[in-house]
Amino acid sequence: MKTTYLFVTAFLALASCAFAFDPSPLQDFCVAINDTKNGVFVNGKVCKDPKLATPNDFFFSVKEGNTSNPLGSKVTPVTVNDILGLNTLGISLARIDFASRGLNPPHTHPRATEILIVLEGTLYVGFVTSNPENRLITKVLNKGDVFVFPIGLIHFQLNVGYGNAVAIAGLSSQNPGVITIANAVFGSNPKISSEVLTKAFQVDNNIVDNLQKQFWVDNN
Repeated sequence: MKTTYLFVTAFLALASCAFAFDPSPLQDFCVAINDTKNGVFVNGKVCKDPKLATPNDFFFSVKEGNTSNPLGSKVTPVTVNDILGLNTLGISLARIDFASRGLNPPHTHPRATEILIVLEGTLYVGFVTSNPENRLITKVLNKGDVFVFPIGLIHFQLNVGYGNAVAIAGLSSQNPGVITIANAVFGSNPKISSEVLTKAFQVDNNIVDNLQKQFWVDNN
């Protein structure tokens, strides 16, 4: 009960920070146009008449994730796309299920800070600071432990326990976005030039070609 109270308090504090700054973008870009007759898309979602709101606008049921994939993990996000009532509230969450040795691979949320609590199991988690330091900050978390991943930084979670693991992540955006690093770099469509990647990673062209031929699993 004490741990749950701590997480709820931290989550609400994180959510309140969303109102302390200018509004953050809720999609990758929002191209402006001068002709308002053709411009109805806003930075978020258009709202319906509050009088027409129903309980289902604020409800969603999260199921156990299927971890039968090469990563051994499944992220079940709950964003404004799942709960329409989240629109403009600046918060969302995700349930993360891990099989034994399952990994939520290095990724980043371009629009949100993440606060994570372990419900079951043991996770090795960490994030990397920005250039030029690129310092790795890690921690082993057990049931009830809470960890924060700052907005935009690459982070990961690995199940290092003896069984399955479950975690809940709170995020400071209704649409935090996710960029899985390996998928974005080696699985982009169209492909990034091998010349760019061989020079960036300082590896042989054959290695890059092999990585680009892989099927990169999306666990979201």
